[in-house]
Amino acid sequence: MGWTDERVELLKKLWADGLSASQIAAELGGVTRNAVIGKVHRLGLAGRAKSTRSSTPRPRAKPRAPKPTPRLPQFSGNAALRMDEEQEPVVVAPPRPMLAEIVIPEEDRATILELNEHRCKWPVGDPTSSDFYFCGRHSGPNGPYCDDHAKVAYQPSNDRRRDRG
Repeated sequence: MGWTDERVELLKKLWADGLSASQIAAELGGVTRNAVIGKVHRLGLAGRAKSTRSSTPRPRAKPRAPKPTPRLPQFSGNAALRMDEEQEPVVVAPPRPMLAEIVIPEEDRATILELNEHRCKWPVGDPTSSDFYFCGRHSGPNGPYCDDHAKVAYQPSNDRRRDRG
């Protein structure tokens, strides 16, 4: 249905009364909300009356109470080193192997062209230098790295949290 002079006048009146584009489209019939918005812009109808909504602001949602954080016992001075019978001893994880400690024999080293799904893809050195290589040792079925490099690459989540703190 086209925009006749009567429909344009009704559009102007409804727009000035503060109806939404959806409400105007429903009132006119045969046009969409987007068609009403386009016509309003082409006509240059900028000013609008206040909408029929109430002037009181909507009530806001109540903020959620923060989750309580567990309180850890605080110790200072000599008490920090003393162990009570109630306290559990702190278990320290065994140290992870350092990259410098992992020695890769010459015959296991691989270039990028020699890598396949069964070889360790751990990069060693600077990729821009001529002595750059990949570990190349046998990788297990669970990932791209050999056992030693997998221990370095995949840390348990509680170890990562402890290292950040």
